[in-house]
Amino acid sequence: MEKSNSLPVAVIGAGPVGLAAAAHLAIRNQPFLLFEAGGSVAANILTWQHIRVFSPWRYNIDKAAKQLLAQTHWLQPHDDGLPTGKELYEHYFKPLSEHPALQRHLHLRSKVIAIGRVGLDKMKTAGRERLPYAVQVLHNNHVEQFLVKAVIDTSGTWNSPNPIGSGGTFAIGEQENSSRIFYGIPDILNTHAGRYKNKSVLVVGSGHSSINAVLELDKLKEQYPDTQIHWVLRKQNIYDVYGGQEKDTLEARGALGIKIEQLVNQDRVSVYTPFHIQQVVNTGTNLSVVGLQNENKFALPGIDEVISNTGSRPDLSFLREVRISIDSSLECVAALAELIDPNIHSCGTVRPHGEKELRHPDHGFYIAGSKSYGRAPTFLMATGYEQVRSIAAAIDGDLEAARKVELDLPETGVCNATAGNIEAAACCGTAPEGQKKQAATSCCTPKIENTACCEPSQTKEENNGDCCAQPQDGSACCDK
Repeated sequence: MEKSNSLPVAVIGAGPVGLAAAAHLAIRNQPFLLFEAGGSVAANILTWQHIRVFSPWRYNIDKAAKQLLAQTHWLQPHDDGLPTGKELYEHYFKPLSEHPALQRHLHLRSKVIAIGRVGLDKMKTAGRERLPYAVQVLHNNHVEQFLVKAVIDTSGTWNSPNPIGSGGTFAIGEQENSSRIFYGIPDILNTHAGRYKNKSVLVVGSGHSSINAVLELDKLKEQYPDTQIHWVLRKQNIYDVYGGQEKDTLEARGALGIKIEQLVNQDRVSVYTPFHIQQVVNTGTNLSVVGLQNENKFALPGIDEVISNTGSRPDLSFLREVRISIDSSLECVAALAELIDPNIHSCGTVRPHGEKELRHPDHGFYIAGSKSYGRAPTFLMATGYEQVRSIAAAIDGDLEAARKVELDLPETGVCNATAGNIEAAACCGTAPEGQKKQAATSCCTPKIENTACCEPSQTKEENNGDCCAQPQDGSACCDK
């Protein structure tokens, strides 16, 4: 058998983070194979190519990728521009995939269906670390096996959307009526306009995707006045979805919250919150969506189409024979759970992390990118770029570079935790007048010079010098 150290690294998924992983491995002269299930790189992004992202180009281009592209005739986009999904593909992902350092290692229409150690199932331990991984790939209805020394799973979560049913399971009748449910981000004003114009449309979800859908349906309504817009959320309060607004460092993201609040205040959308969907009933002409609103049974009749923006979850099925460490609730990499848990954190701020946090019990196996966050919705591309930079360094034996991880993320206006000092913010209490809080390692766990976040019976010193890890009084963050 070929010596494991001479084998390539398998990168699963040629999305933003997978391409960045390939770029970092290429820079370090580490052999790799890049597997993509779609017909092109960034295939999932092309499904929402009409959407403009919040973060400017400077946050969306990986450093190693930029270094490779600088060797070509690539024209770098302006740092402050806000690209659409299509522009991301055309001006960044596609040129990067065509670079010789990546192109010859790229396998399109190649879906990874199983991974395991050669000759050993998950239960066997003796000699496990010395054996390469066997990666089974489905291509053109034919399964081929590749031997690799390490695996970086950046396959994401986009193709595993959450159901609209409450409790994480499909509502009764949801799957039977899936032809009327769009899971993802439809092009409401162009490609899919015919599906929604003059229809009664229900949007389910409370994130930016659902806000975008509601806003675009409102624009469609201007052309087709009989369009009816309904919005179902599970949140206790509609105000929770408005975000940082003027305080958001990303102006476009803040503007989204401002626009949706105006739309709601003007009664241009019917909002149902908290509403927990339990059943989807086909009446013959349309759907009736049944659930609980404020613990009372409620039916929303006459729905023609449903847009589901309830998030997504990781597909762990092809990792059955790999020893992985996954948090039981978030389905994220276990070491990240307390940093990104939305039950604790109301924002996407997370302390820098890399290879150390992302490694799994099976040596040489990593989950990175949005899949590393599991069901948590706060992942940013820049986070994934730093993850795979650290992983590639570790695979190359550069442990010092692997340990040194830094994140430069925009403030949300909700949490305001940055790499430097922060002013008194929505998270973690209010600092004494004239005093700034110290840098936060995560949204609700900074070390600060007051006791606002600690239990009433505790001083900061009694709480090991830390702000409380759990929010008080049911608040989204430690704001009491």
